[in-house]
Amino acid sequence: MTLDSIESFIRWIGVAIGLAALAFALWQGIWRGFRQPPGRMTGNARIVLQTPLLLTMSLLWLGICFVLWRPVPFSPSISVRITVLMIGTLLYFPGLALYLWGARTLGTMYKPSSAFGVQLNFEHKLITYGPFALVRHPLYLGLQAAAVGGLLVYRNWTFLFIAVNFLGLFFRARREEQALAAEFGNEWEIYANQVPAWMPHFHRKSG
Repeated sequence: MTLDSIESFIRWIGVAIGLAALAFALWQGIWRGFRQPPGRMTGNARIVLQTPLLLTMSLLWLGICFVLWRPVPFSPSISVRITVLMIGTLLYFPGLALYLWGARTLGTMYKPSSAFGVQLNFEHKLITYGPFALVRHPLYLGLQAAAVGGLLVYRNWTFLFIAVNFLGLFFRARREEQALAAEFGNEWEIYANQVPAWMPHFHRKSG
């Protein structure tokens, strides 16, 4: 197989899995999430997380991604292409897997949020198992890894836009932590002190 055919194969598989992850996010986050009784709200959640506005913004975001699906002016050598493709693949696919694992673990606790406001469920539960036992924000970590990996694999303006756009996830994560701290108090403090926000700590057990 030539490098072009390998690159094309990885890209097609990546598109299929990426679209599946997007469909799952829409179903899990918007459809199932909004069917849960609303609980604590912070910031401007009542305004920015209304279903019509959220759907409109999501469609606009997807439209921008579609328009920007054009290659960036970058013509690397064969060795650089291979290196970039390998690194991108190792970031993109595990990043999507981490995101899907986190979303699946959250279940009905998965709700849309933004840097401007967060809404929890009426009987919200603090999820601390699965990927949430490793980092507090596995979904956002997975999305950021997938965005950078996608930029390296596809080398187009869409993934550059996504990678820059996803920098806002840091602000969204901070807003979510404020809502969870207000909701769970000491339980959240214990969890936050034990589990890092972004980079997991792997401790070797003694004995």
